[in-house]
Amino acid sequence: MQSCSLTPSSTMERGVMLAVCLLCWSCSVCVVTAIKRTDMFSYGTLSGDLILAEGDDETSRVLSLPKPLFFYGSLFSQLYVATNGIISAQDLPMEKQYVDDGFPTDFPVVAPFLADIDTSGGRGQIYYRVTETPSVLNRVAQEVHRGFPDAKFTPTHVVVATWENVAAYEEQTRTTGPSDKVNTFQAVIGYDETDSYVLFLYPEDGLNYFGTRPKESYNVEIELPARVGFSRGEVTYLIFSRTEGPHYSVTSDEQSVKNLYQVGNTGIPGVWLFHTGNRYSFDNIVPASIGGLLDTPPTGGHSLSLDSTTPEYGEFEEYPDNTFDSENQEEEEDYPHTGGDPEFQPAPAGGDHSESLQPASPDAPSSPSEDSGHQLSYGSEDVPLTSEPRYSSEPAGRQYAPPNPPERVPEGDAQRTPKQQPQVPLEVVDVYPSHRNEPPLSPGGHVVSVDEDDVDFDTGVIQYTTENKETCARFQQQCSQNAFCSDYATGFCCHCRPGFYGNGRHCLPEGAPQRVSGKVSGTVTVGSTPVELNNIDLHAYIVVGDGRAYTAISQVPEPVGWALMPLAPIGELFGWLFALELPNSQAGFKITGAEFTRRAEVIFYPGNQRLSIIQTGRGLDDHNHLTVDTVVSGNVPFLPPGAEITMEPFKETYQYYPSVATSSSVREFSVVSAEQGSESFSFQLKQNITYRDCRHDNRAAVLETLQIIMERVFVMYVKEERILRYAITNKISPVGVDPTGPELVNPCYAGNHDCDTTAQCIPLEGQAFQCQCATGYRGDGRNCYDIDECAEGLSSCRAHSQCVNLPGGHRCQCQSGYEFGFDGRTCVDIDECSSSPCHVSARCINGLGSFLCQCQPGFYGDGFYCSQTEGQTVRPRSQCEQHRDSLQSGMEQSGRPSPGAFIPQCDSDGRYQPLQCHGSTGHCWCVDSRGQERAGTRTPPGTAPKDCDRPDEPVRPKTHCEHHRDSVQTTSPEGYPIVGAYVPQCDANGQYTLLQCHGSSGHCWCVDGNGQERAGTRTPPGTTPTDCSKPVEPERPKTYCEHHRDRVQTTSPDGYPVIGAYVPQCDANGQYRSLQCHGSTGQCWCVDERGQERVGTRTPPGTPSVDCDRPGEPERPKTHCEHHRDGVQTTSPEGYPLVGAYVPQCDADGQYTPLQCHGSTGHCWCVDSRGQERAETRTPPGTQPRDCDRPDEPERPKTHCEHHRHRAQATSQEGYPIVGVYVPQCDADGQYLQLQCHSSTGHCWCVDRRGQERTGTRTPPGTQPKDCNRPDEPERPKTHCEHHRDRVQTTSPEGYPIVGAHLPQCDAEGQYLPRQCHGSTGDCWCVDGRGQERAGTRTPPGTPSVDCDRPVPVAPTQRPESVCERWRTSLIEHYGGKPDAQQYVPQCEQDGQFSPVQCYGETTYCWCVDQDGREVPGTRSHDVVKPACLPSVAPPTVRPLPRPDVTPPTNTDITLLYAQGQKIGALPLNGTRLDATRSKTLLTLHGSIVVGIAYDCKENQVYWTDLSARTINRASMATGAEPEILINTNLVSPEGLAVDVKRRLMFWVDSNPDMIESANLDGSGRRTLFDTDLVNPRAIIVVSSTGTLYWTDWNREAPKIESSSVDGQNRRVVVSEGIGLPNALTYDSSSRQVCWADAGTKRLECVSPDGSGRRVVHPSLNYPFSMVYYRNHFYYTDWRRDGVIAVSKDSSQITDEYLPDQRSHLYGIAIATTHCLSGSH
Repeated sequence: MQSCSLTPSSTMERGVMLAVCLLCWSCSVCVVTAIKRTDMFSYGTLSGDLILAEGDDETSRVLSLPKPLFFYGSLFSQLYVATNGIISAQDLPMEKQYVDDGFPTDFPVVAPFLADIDTSGGRGQIYYRVTETPSVLNRVAQEVHRGFPDAKFTPTHVVVATWENVAAYEEQTRTTGPSDKVNTFQAVIGYDETDSYVLFLYPEDGLNYFGTRPKESYNVEIELPARVGFSRGEVTYLIFSRTEGPHYSVTSDEQSVKNLYQVGNTGIPGVWLFHTGNRYSFDNIVPASIGGLLDTPPTGGHSLSLDSTTPEYGEFEEYPDNTFDSENQEEEEDYPHTGGDPEFQPAPAGGDHSESLQPASPDAPSSPSEDSGHQLSYGSEDVPLTSEPRYSSEPAGRQYAPPNPPERVPEGDAQRTPKQQPQVPLEVVDVYPSHRNEPPLSPGGHVVSVDEDDVDFDTGVIQYTTENKETCARFQQQCSQNAFCSDYATGFCCHCRPGFYGNGRHCLPEGAPQRVSGKVSGTVTVGSTPVELNNIDLHAYIVVGDGRAYTAISQVPEPVGWALMPLAPIGELFGWLFALELPNSQAGFKITGAEFTRRAEVIFYPGNQRLSIIQTGRGLDDHNHLTVDTVVSGNVPFLPPGAEITMEPFKETYQYYPSVATSSSVREFSVVSAEQGSESFSFQLKQNITYRDCRHDNRAAVLETLQIIMERVFVMYVKEERILRYAITNKISPVGVDPTGPELVNPCYAGNHDCDTTAQCIPLEGQAFQCQCATGYRGDGRNCYDIDECAEGLSSCRAHSQCVNLPGGHRCQCQSGYEFGFDGRTCVDIDECSSSPCHVSARCINGLGSFLCQCQPGFYGDGFYCSQTEGQTVRPRSQCEQHRDSLQSGMEQSGRPSPGAFIPQCDSDGRYQPLQCHGSTGHCWCVDSRGQERAGTRTPPGTAPKDCDRPDEPVRPKTHCEHHRDSVQTTSPEGYPIVGAYVPQCDANGQYTLLQCHGSSGHCWCVDGNGQERAGTRTPPGTTPTDCSKPVEPERPKTYCEHHRDRVQTTSPDGYPVIGAYVPQCDANGQYRSLQCHGSTGQCWCVDERGQERVGTRTPPGTPSVDCDRPGEPERPKTHCEHHRDGVQTTSPEGYPLVGAYVPQCDADGQYTPLQCHGSTGHCWCVDSRGQERAETRTPPGTQPRDCDRPDEPERPKTHCEHHRHRAQATSQEGYPIVGVYVPQCDADGQYLQLQCHSSTGHCWCVDRRGQERTGTRTPPGTQPKDCNRPDEPERPKTHCEHHRDRVQTTSPEGYPIVGAHLPQCDAEGQYLPRQCHGSTGDCWCVDGRGQERAGTRTPPGTPSVDCDRPVPVAPTQRPESVCERWRTSLIEHYGGKPDAQQYVPQCEQDGQFSPVQCYGETTYCWCVDQDGREVPGTRSHDVVKPACLPSVAPPTVRPLPRPDVTPPTNTDITLLYAQGQKIGALPLNGTRLDATRSKTLLTLHGSIVVGIAYDCKENQVYWTDLSARTINRASMATGAEPEILINTNLVSPEGLAVDVKRRLMFWVDSNPDMIESANLDGSGRRTLFDTDLVNPRAIIVVSSTGTLYWTDWNREAPKIESSSVDGQNRRVVVSEGIGLPNALTYDSSSRQVCWADAGTKRLECVSPDGSGRRVVHPSLNYPFSMVYYRNHFYYTDWRRDGVIAVSKDSSQITDEYLPDQRSHLYGIAIATTHCLSGSH
C-alpha cells in the first residue's frame, strides 16, 4: 500500500498536493479512514439536547447564548436551528425564500447541508443544544489546534446541532413510495470572547442523497445539489442602503457534495473545520489547511473567493439580537397587522412557536456521554486545554425548554389564532430610564416600538371574526360606570359620558376638585447619608378650575425633607394630570386615566447627583380619589436646615406618542440659607409617562406637542410637623401660546375667577364668564354643594345593592350575600353552599342573599354541627368563637394584648351577641347573625346603647349637613389637631342648626336649609348673635363686599390656617367699611364704595388712621407710581408672603419719591418722574445714598450700554434676585468700558464700542486681563473653536445661568487647546484639530491628565468604525475638515451608535433619530430645550406624522403610483425609464396599510384599499387635497382594486370572506359579484374597452386566473395550469393579452383571453406582488428587492430598478397620466 506524504511550499504546491492526495484516495492508497457515527460529538436527549419538531419547514425556538459569539465581524446572542440543514443567527423566513436558492442568503447562515429536508412522519430527528461541558470544550479545542496550530483559542461555549437519519422532501402525489435514503450530519460551533470556529462532521454512510427537488418543479425531473458553507446575509451601509454580505461555499455541484464524507480539510475524511469570526478584523471564512478538497466560488459581484475581503461596510448593526429583516417571512402571508395597542403586543419571536418539544423516545440514539472524556485520535497527539475551565457537567437527559412568554392582548384587540400569531421579534425599548441588565417589565415599564419599515407579520389573509373580536357585549365592564362603550371594526373603546372626563376606563366629574393619595418609599442618599422612606403618606389636592395643585408628604425625616424641597416634579405629575386647559389642549388625565406609570430621572448640577422617580397610578379608590404610589431612589445634594427654595415659573413641552408622553427640561432654583447666603443650582428632568390608549375608534390623536405652564411654584418643609409641601399652579396649552396674551385674559383662562372650587368656569365673550357647578353638585356656580344621589333617589344602583354617597357622585356596593356579576354592575347572589359551610352530615340550601344549613334525617343540630344523639353538647366552634379565639390566641402568642383590639362577644350557643361593645373605646353597636354591624346602631361612650332586639327602623341616609360635618378635616394626617377649621353644627334630624358659630374665630351667623349664610346675620366675637328664629326680611343677595370677603381663603384646602391673608370688612348692609385694616401688617386705609383704596389714605401700623368720613377732596385717579406700587405681588396667590419683592415708594401726591431703596437688598438709587433709574445714582447697601434733589445736568438719553445694563438688572419680573447674570459696565458717558468682566465667572475681555467682544481678548479668572487700549492687529475671522465657544449658551433666554454647559477653550490663534476640561464636572480630555475628543484620553477629576502632545496608542481591542462614525468622517472630509456652524455632522455615542438627538452644528435645530440614524418624523424642534429623545432608541417612528394631504410630483406626464405600507409614493417615468431623482411621497397615511391602488384618469384621482382601517378611499391628485373615505363597512381584508374609467365603477376583492364586489366611484350602488368558488383572491383588473374583469386566486390547491363581464356574467377560468402564486395581474393593450407575475413559479407570463398564445416574458423574477403595463414595459413591485422593477417585453430583460430610501415592502402599483391612454383599463 502506498502513502501520500507531501510538504507544500506555496499555495500552488498545496493545490498540487490536494489533487495528488485526492488521486491517492481514489486509488485506495490513503491510510486515513472516514469517521464513524460514534466519532461524532455526543447527541440525543441523554446529552441534554432539545428536539426540533417534526415537519417540512420547522425552525427551533430561539437558542439564547450565555455569551454572544462573533460570526464574521458581528456579534450575535441567539441562534435558530432549522429543518433544512442550517443554523441561523436570525429567525428564518419561509423555506420558499431560500431553500432552492444559492449563496448568498439574505440572512446569516451556517449551512452544513442546505437542502429541502422533511422529518414529517418520524423520518429522522434533529437535536441541538448549547453546552459548557469540559469534555466537549476540550475536544473542540483539540480540533481547532489541529487545524490551526497557531491559534490561541480556548472555547467557553459550544453549540452542537445534529441531523440524524433525516429524509428529503418528496411530493405526495408521486406514484412511487417514499425513498428510504436518509442523511446524518453534524455542525459544531465553538467560540470564546474573540473567535468562533465551526466543525462540519459527515460520518461514513452519513450522506445517501446529495440534493433535493424543488417543490415547484412541476414534474420536471431536476435536482438541486445541497449547499454547504456560510453566508453573512445582507449588510447595511450609509444607513439606508443594503448590499449582499460576504459568503463562502464549500460545494458547487453534486460531486463536491459526495466528497464531503470522503474528504476533509483536517486530514480526516468527513471532518471539516473553518474559522468563522473574529472580534477585531475578519474578511471571510478561513478553512483549515491540513488537507482536503475545497470548492472555490467564482469571483465577481459579491461571491467572494477564498482570498477575497469583506465589503467596505461589513461592520454594521443590522442583526443585533432584537432586530428583524423585513424580507424574512412567509411569502404567502403578506400584510402586517396594525392598530393594536403598542404597549401590549404579541410575544416576540423566539417566544411560543406553536410546536412543542418532543419527549425523548425510548429508542433515542445512544451516544457517548459528554463527560466520558471521549477523544478522537487521528494519528496526531491530543491537544488538551491549557487550563480547564471550571464548568459543571451537564446531567444526562437534561432538556432546556425556554419558557413561553405569556401572550398579552391589547384592549379591545382581536385575539389571534395560532396561525395568525406574528412571529416577529418586537423591539422592546427602554423609554426612560434605561435598564440594560434587567428583564423586560410588564405594562408601563417599557414602550414597544414597531417600525413599519422593519416588521412584517404572518397574516396572509387576516382573519377577524365575531368569535375573536373583543366587543362591548363581552367586555363593557372594563369601562367606567360613567362611560359608554362603542364597538369599532377592530375592537371596542370606552368614552366618558357628558359631564365627565377621562379616558373612558376612568371618568371623573368635570370641574370637581380632585384628591390623590398614596405612599412614598425608597432610599434617598443625602450627601453620603442614605435615608429610607418606608411607605410614608402622600396626599394631594387639585383645584381643577384654576389648575392649583397642592401636594403634602408626611413623616419625612429631617435630613431628606430639606434636600427634597427642589423635587417639585413629584407634585408636577398631578399638575399635568389636572391642569387648567387653555383652548386646543387637554390635561393628562383625559389621556392616561387613573392607570399609568411615570418614570423620571433628575440630574442635579453641578454635583451630578441622580435621582429616579417612579410614580404608578393604581386607579380610583372607593371615594373616586386617584391612588398613586411613588418610589424615589438615588442621590440628592445636601441642603442646610432652614434653607428656603425659590423656583421661577417655567414652561415645559410634552411630546405625545401612542401610549407614551415624554418631556425633558432644565430647571433653575435658588437656595437661600444663613450659612451660604443665596446660591443658584439647576437640575435636568427627563421623564416619560406610559399608559394604555385605545386606537380602534380612529379618532384624531392628541396634539403631538403641548406645553405645561407652571406659573407659580412654592415649596417648603415644615420641620416641626415633618411635612414636605409643594404648591404649583398649572396651565396646559399648545406650544407657543402666551397665557398672558389678550385672547387669554378671560378669568377662566387666567384662573382668577370667583367660581366655587367645585364648579366649572365657562368663558364667554371678552371678560365675561359663567360658573356652572360640577357634575354631582348643585348651586349657583359660585356656591356649590354636593348632591346626595342616594337620598334623592338619583343613583344608578340596581337591585340588591346599596348606594354610598361620594363628593360629586356615588358608588354602589352589593348587599350582604351578594357580589358583583360579570358586568361589574349587577349584584348577583353568592352561592355560599359552594364553599361547603355546613356540617358533613347536613345539607346546604342556598337562598337569595343567604343560605341555610339543615341536618340530614337521623341527625340533630343547627346544621353547622350535626350528631346522631339528640341534645349532644359537643359541637364545633362557631364563626363567632373562631373569630374571638383567633384574636385571643394572637394576643397569647405575642405575650401581651394588643391595645385597642376589638374582641367579639359570643353567646352560649356560639352566636354573635346582638349588642357588641369595644372594650377600649366604649362604642357599642348592634350586629346581625354574621357579626356585621347594623347601620345606625352605633352609640358613643357614656350614652345608652341601642335596644338590639327592637326591630330596625328604616335607616335614613346621611343629610347634607352630616356629610359636610363628617368631611371636615379636624386633624392632620399625622393625628395633630388643626386649629381654625370650621365644623358645621347639625340638629338631631341632621339638618343645619339655624345659628352657626366658628369655634376658633368666635364669629356667628344664621344659615338657611342648605347651610348657606344668610346675608347680614354675621356677628363678631363678643357680641350678641342674631336671633335666627326671628322672621327675616326678604333675603337680599350678597353684596360685592360679602362675595369678596367670603372668597378670601383663610384656610388651605388641607384645613391649615393661612397667615397674612387680607379679609375685607363689610358693614351690616354688606357694604365696604370706609376704613379697612390689614390684620397682619397693621396698615389701614380708606376705600370707596367699590372697595378701591382712596389715594393718600394709607397709614403704617402705629400711626393714627385717616378720618375716612371727612369729606374728601375730589378724588384724583391713581398715579403711575401708585399703580406700580399696588400691582407688586407681596403675597403669593395662596397667601404666603413673598420675600425680596421691590415695592416702589410714592409721596403724598402719588409721585415717585426721588430716592428709591430696595427693602431686601439695601440698594438705593435716584429716579426720574417716570420712576426710571437715573444713571450713575445707584449705591450699594451701607453707603451714603445720592442727593437726589441736587439739580441734574440736562439729562441725556440713555446709551446702548445703559439700555443693555438696565435690561440685565439682576431681578426677575416678579422682583426676585437672579444670581450669576452678566451686567455690562458703562463709563460716565454711558459708553461700554473697553474692559468688561463677569462678576460671577471672573472672565474678562475687551469690547468694541458696540459692546461686541474682540476676538482673542478673553482671559480666564486669576490671569492678567488684556490691555484693551493697545491697537488691534487686523482682525482675523473667527475660527471654528471661537464660533463654538461663543455659541455655547451659558445663560437661558430669561437670563438665568445654565450650570454644567461645557465652554470649549481656544488658544490665542483661535484653535482648540489640545487639552479640554469641563468646568463643572472636572473631566479632562484631549481633542484633535476639529475639537473632537480623542478616544482613550478622558480622565476624571482628581486624576493626572493625559499628555495631549504625545501620540495616544490605539488599543488592539479597538472596535471597527460604526456607520455613524464612518458617515461623520466622510462628511467632515466633504466639508474640507472644518464644517461650518450650520452644517450637519452626525453626533455619535461613545459606542459608535447614533446619539438619539441630532442637531445642525451648534444650532438648536434638532430632531430625534432611531438606531439607524433615520429621523423620527415630527420631532424637529427649534427650541432652546432640545427635543426629548430617549436614550438607546428614539421614540416610536410611527407617530407623529404630517397631516395626510396630497403632494403630487410636478411637470410629469406619466407617473407610477406605488403603495408602501403607510404611504403612497410617486415615481415619475422619463420615457420608459424610472426617474428616481423626482420620486416623492404623494400621500402619508399614518396607521394605514395601503394594498390595492388604482387611478381614475378622467378625474385625476387615486383610489386605494386600506387593510388596517378596512376602508376604500380616494384623493384628488392636487396639491393639498385630503383623503376621502368611500366605503368603511363590511370590509375585512380588502386587497386588489380596479377602476372602470368608462363605466365609472370600481371593483375590489376581499380575501377574508373571499368575495368580489363592485360600487360606483362615490361608494354608492355597492353589490356583490361573486362569493363562491374563491379561496384567496388577490389581484383584479378591468378592461374598460371590452367590459371584462380578470382576477387571480392563489389557492395553493388549485390556483387560477378567472374572468367575467363587469356585471358578473360569463364567469370562466382563463388559466389554471402551471401557475403557483399569481399575485400580479395587468393587461397588455398592444397585444390584447392578460399578463401575470407569479411569486411561486417566478415567471412573468401572458395569454390571450381565450387561453391561447401563452408565452413566458421573463422566467426568473424574485417575488412580484403587483404589476402594470406601459409602452412595452412591465413595472412590478418586488418583495425580495423592496422596490419597483422594470421588464422589457421585447428583450425579456430587467431594464431598470428603483429602491426607495425607506426599506419596506411595496404593495399595489398603478399608472397615473395627465390624459387617458388609449385602451386604458
